[in-house]
Amino acid sequence: MAYEKISGPLGPERMDGLLAMLCATVSNTARGKGRKATPKDFLPQWDRGPKEAMDWQSMLAAAKAMNRRLGGTDLTEGGGDRDHPRRAARHHRDQHR
Repeated sequence: MAYEKISGPLGPERMDGLLAMLCATVSNTARGKGRKATPKDFLPQWDRGPKEAMDWQSMLAAAKAMNRRLGGTDLTEGGGDRDHPRRAARHHRDQHR
């Protein structure tokens, strides 16, 4: 409790570190001689750093690729629902809302 008063709560903010220490301790009891496990071996890497900014063409290409993988239709290239007889009326109706 004294440590928590000085450095703050030992709750969810530090749960990663606490569990990493526990895992390293348990792992070291089962290891033979050689390199000992450290808490860093079990600590997840949450922050990967800043990502490279994408221009709008790259974003559009990524969205189109994901759309294709999920079986969607690309209405920006003149196809999809507009060519389907039953859906054409709905598309026309939705355009005028």
